[in-house]
Amino acid sequence: MAKHSVLSLLRNQSLNSLRPYIPITLFQSTSRSFSSPPTSHRSPTPSPDDRRALTPPFTAETAHQKVKVAQALWNTQDPQRIVKAYTPTSIWRNRSVFATGHAQIIALLTAKWERERYYRLRKELFCWHDDRIAVQFWYEYRDAFDGMKLKRCYGLEDWTFDRDGRMRKRMMSGNDVEIGEGERWFLEGREVEDAEIGEEHW
Repeated sequence: MAKHSVLSLLRNQSLNSLRPYIPITLFQSTSRSFSSPPTSHRSPTPSPDDRRALTPPFTAETAHQKVKVAQALWNTQDPQRIVKAYTPTSIWRNRSVFATGHAQIIALLTAKWERERYYRLRKELFCWHDDRIAVQFWYEYRDAFDGMKLKRCYGLEDWTFDRDGRMRKRMMSGNDVEIGEGERWFLEGREVEDAEIGEEHW
């Protein structure tokens, strides 16, 4: 697949014409572990800047904390702050866009939030092993490039970390659907953790 300009793809691509999810095949250990549903496994959301030695090899507790730190960090929508959680040579695939290193990641995130307004995100741990974590996520936004339509992204990520806890690789697949006002989960004034997400959406 040819690599494309981060800014040109994010500005021009149709978010409804995406490739299917790529299956996660990273976690082959017989000690595979899965997270509990969010309604039964809730801990206080860490500060976006709180990395508290969340380094590999991960446990159930530290993997869950790592996911919630990322959730809080991305909800700041601050590329300069977010990029500090990634190694200087971090490799990303974000949908069909490829990026390497801090400068390209900042450009990707800046273009992302030019389009995705009123963004609210929730991430949940799916599975983990050693220095790798898989995540299921959902976010809602208004598409500034499509008449401010309300949309929800359903996505999967797999993450690989350096031993210092910074992410050295992030692979993401996502699909967007239009939703009505009454279908919103992540309402203003409510914590994203309070949304009840049914099994049909997991």
